Amino acid sequence: MMMAASATAQPISVGELRNLDDADIYFLGEVHDNPAHHENQTVAIQALAPKALVFEMLTPEQAAKIPSGMRPAKDELRALIDWDSTGWPDFSMYYPLFTAAPDAAVIGAGLPREAARAAMGQPLVQVFDGDAARFGLDTPLPAEQQTAREALQARAHCDALPAEILPAMVSIQRLRDALLADAALDTLDQHGSPVVVITGTGHARTDWGAPAMVGIAAPDVRVLSVGQFEHQPDDTVHDMILITEPHPRPDPCDAFQ
Repeated sequence: MMMAASATAQPISVGELRNLDDADIYFLGEVHDNPAHHENQTVAIQALAPKALVFEMLTPEQAAKIPSGMRPAKDELRALIDWDSTGWPDFSMYYPLFTAAPDAAVIGAGLPREAARAAMGQPLVQVFDGDAARFGLDTPLPAEQQTAREALQARAHCDALPAEILPAMVSIQRLRDALLADAALDTLDQHGSPVVVITGTGHARTDWGAPAMVGIAAPDVRVLSVGQFEHQPDDTVHDMILITEPHPRPDPCDAFQ
């Protein structure tokens, strides 16, 4: 079963990542461009020695190009999976995750941007390549959750998006969550436990993210979610949280000015 997040959970230390509770699937969240978050994920992966790594950042086609066994050198692997064309941050931050578990299978669960754009506004049961009902994609969200998620999307995009596009943005997030959950469960079946999922902290939420969808589809699977933040969150929607210093970056809202 899924381990319930506590509204009063205290932040953990980096050292505690070496002694996480037993689970079948671990969701290790991140702020994508924060190097410290990837260093922390590396610590956890080394300790867990997972059978497989599932990446939000890779499509299944990209992951299939990675040979089993010894990992290619950093620049070779970056070129092999055409990382530089994906829009994700510097590969140097991600490469240690691959080498932290050199024998683990690598699975891609990412939704390319062009596929996300093509799916915008379409019913999720039509764009999800699998059993949509298994992950609750065949039913609307509760009104309160829909409103909350639209508000989050608006804030994430600096309140610059037209209100009418927000429901479609929430649907795409649900689709990404379902892809991660589906890939994690398939990987667990194929490779065994434990499986580590590398994803954004938002997708690692236990209340409505990919861990919640695993709970819907396979309630007996043990899931543990670690969310990483740069500030203390208002509430805890992960089993554990880890807070780091903010990574210096330009104000993303400047692009909307």
